Amino acid sequence: MNNEFADAIVAYGQGDYADALRLFLLAAEAGDASAQYNLAFLYDTGRGAPQDDAQAVAWYRRAAEQGYASAEHALGVMYLNGRFVPQDYVEAAKWFHRAADQNNASAEYNLGLLYETGKGVPADDAKAVEWLRKAAAQNHVGARYSLALREGSDEATAQYDAEAMKAFRRAAEQGSASAQYNLGVMYGSGRGTPRDEAEAARWFRKAADQNNAGAQYNLGAMYDHGRGVPQNDIEAARWYLEAAAQCHHGAQYNLGLMCESGVGVPQSYVQAHRWLSLAAAGFSEVGLPFACRASG
Repeated sequence: MNNEFADAIVAYGQGDYADALRLFLLAAEAGDASAQYNLAFLYDTGRGAPQDDAQAVAWYRRAAEQGYASAEHALGVMYLNGRFVPQDYVEAAKWFHRAADQNNASAEYNLGLLYETGKGVPADDAKAVEWLRKAAAQNHVGARYSLALREGSDEATAQYDAEAMKAFRRAAEQGSASAQYNLGVMYGSGRGTPRDEAEAARWFRKAADQNNAGAQYNLGAMYDHGRGVPQNDIEAARWYLEAAAQCHHGAQYNLGLMCESGVGVPQSYVQAHRWLSLAAAGFSEVGLPFACRASG
């Protein structure tokens, strides 16, 4: 471990993200794959510098090309979601495979989901279960939950619901947007906890404030239907727009309907056609994944 990397770890642990970024950059430019990954993570999360997808992708790629498993997985996620790179399930599967071959549990889980849905790889239920089991063996909550749902056992599902709830809460309270989103889903569906739509909305809001598109969409839907929050068309449209700008196709569709009817937003058939067209392209998986980003 070089001095810059060691000092960067200390700075990060002390919450001095700007200094951590500076030190990780020095080590990363010297070719340290772990520093390259950590630098990418800081750019990805906007810690120590403004959030920058381009820099995140570039540094994840440099670390991934050195075989750093966490970077391979992160690069796969970016291709999966189309963040600053064209959405490409084949590329996502390639990088997930590389990380999974190094026993990265998150990559094993995501690879299992791709085999389950046939995105980027031929649909293969046996391989899906194989990768999910590998991830579950490393106590990956999502994988264990997916397998429990496959088993169809109420007892097994309840057990994994409770475990997932605990894991999501721990991560959510530490600021993880994805965990906050998942906690909202658990409260909204009553899985692992009594159903509580107000609590679901609270967690969706925390994730939405961190630009989690799924949470933004769900929060918009809650305002749209008055579930867990007072019904408010303007707030619904605002959150749908935030998610739609991140290429959430459900949000694009709902926003298009609101533009068409003039509910929550000024009526505009032009805008309605635009958002509905983007949603249709996305749902059919043929369209331009960044067309919505260009509009901001």
